Amino acid sequence: MPCVLVMEDDDVFRGALRVILEEAGYDVIEARDGAAGVRLYRERGADLVLVDIFMPELDGLEVIRALRTEVPRPRFIAMSGGGRAGHGDLLTVATALGAARTLVKPFAPRDLLDAARDVLGPPLL
Repeated sequence: MPCVLVMEDDDVFRGALRVILEEAGYDVIEARDGAAGVRLYRERGADLVLVDIFMPELDGLEVIRALRTEVPRPRFIAMSGGGRAGHGDLLTVATALGAARTLVKPFAPRDLLDAARDVLGPPLL
């Protein structure tokens, strides 16, 4: 079963992402900030890193920069809040740094699952 590392500082939103992904058949591990997420990736690995752009410690762009040279190289989906000025520009930067897909918050569960399937293929249930 593919493993998704969710890096999101909002506890409620992170929990909702966990539920959506687990119900779709993905194994999920979580981190509250970028530094914890990088450590967790290095300890446990993940097939996909779902990373928020705006987080404490390390932001999403710093996370992508830090992990893009790891072996095996993780695949990234970057997400950013739709209400923040300039989020589109930062998602463009995330793509340039190596994010396979981007999502603007709020997004529908279907959008998340479509992005995960596009990047990883369907989970094995």
